[in-house]
Formats: sequence, structure tokens, C-alpha cells
Amino acid sequence: MSGSAEPEVRRVVVVHGYDAAPGSHWFPWLCERLEADGVRAVPAELPEPSYPEAGAWQEAVGRAVGAVDAHTHVVAHSLGCVTVLRHLARLPRPWELGGLVLVAGFTGRLAAVPLLDGFLAGDTDLTAVRASTRRRLVLRSDDDPTVPAAATEELAARLGARLQVVPGAGHFCAEDGVLRLPAVLEALVPRPRGGAGA
Repeated sequence: MSGSAEPEVRRVVVVHGYDAAPGSHWFPWLCERLEADGVRAVPAELPEPSYPEAGAWQEAVGRAVGAVDAHTHVVAHSLGCVTVLRHLARLPRPWELGGLVLVAGFTGRLAAVPLLDGFLAGDTDLTAVRASTRRRLVLRSDDDPTVPAAATEELAARLGARLQVVPGAGHFCAEDGVLRLPAVLEALVPRPRGGAGA
């Protein structure tokens, strides 16, 4: 997600996933670092994160994302990725989004979490998301116990997104030891090598 013609990143909406909250995992670190770089960070708070309902989550994401433009980027994790993609796919065209960073993203059901079968029923047409989002990055770990690598790779292919593998990050959760995620910050606010993980 680099290039001299990139739009300036002014606002980043950060969307958590299942059984999480804005204060979980690496989200507070990311928001703090973005704000320090002069970027407005907007953490979305989704209702009943341990018992998510698709419609309620989509409404909450819609409120957090608001009007999209070339200076707005969205970062989402796991089930938050599904919700963000559903929201964007339903936006009346034309629209433009500066960038999308999906961490442990997927579409389709997860064998590891059958509780979410109802939430994950049905597919989403990603044609508009691919066409209307300037920069697209998908991150996966090489040892994710929840989302199969093939599911994340399929999502990246459907979006025409760059795929980046982060070694040993599990499902990118605090219990996996992931309290910072420099790869996301670097994608949003590129900086000289060695400066992203401070």
C-alpha cells in the first residue's frame, strides 16, 4: 500500500471482532499511534460482542464509518472484517474509500466457531468494494487457530488485495501476545524502516 500518489490518511475507523471491544488486543495501541501522527482514530463499538447479531453489527459499523472518502481508511479484525465488507458492499454507488486493512479476514463459515454460523450465513458480493477502495491489504498469520489461511487468502484474491503474512501472530489477539501490530500502522502511515514498532 505504498506509492507517491497516495491520498493523505486523515481518518481511520478501527473495527473489532467477535468477543472483543475497542480496548482489546492491539486496537488501543493503533489508535494512540495514529493520533500521535495527526490521524483521527475512530474506534467502533459493536453491540453484544460475545453474542453478535449481524444486523446490529452492520448498523453500528455504518454509524462509525459514516461518509467515506479518499482520506478515510478502515481497519478491521476477524468478524469485524465480514461486517465492514457487508456494509461497504451495500453503499449506494458511486463511492470511494482511501483504504481497507483487513486482519485475519475471511468470508464464509468458520469450523472453529460454530456459534457464528447464523451470522456468517450467505456471501457478500465484493465487486463494488474492490472497485471503489483505492488501497487494499489483507494480513494473516502463519499459525491462526481460528481462521484457516486458505480463507484469508481467498478473501485477498476476491478483493484484489495485497496479502501479507505476519509470522507467529496467532489470531492477532492479546492472548497470542499481539498488543501492537506495526504492519497495520506501516500500511496506514508509512515511515522509515525501524520506526513503526516503537
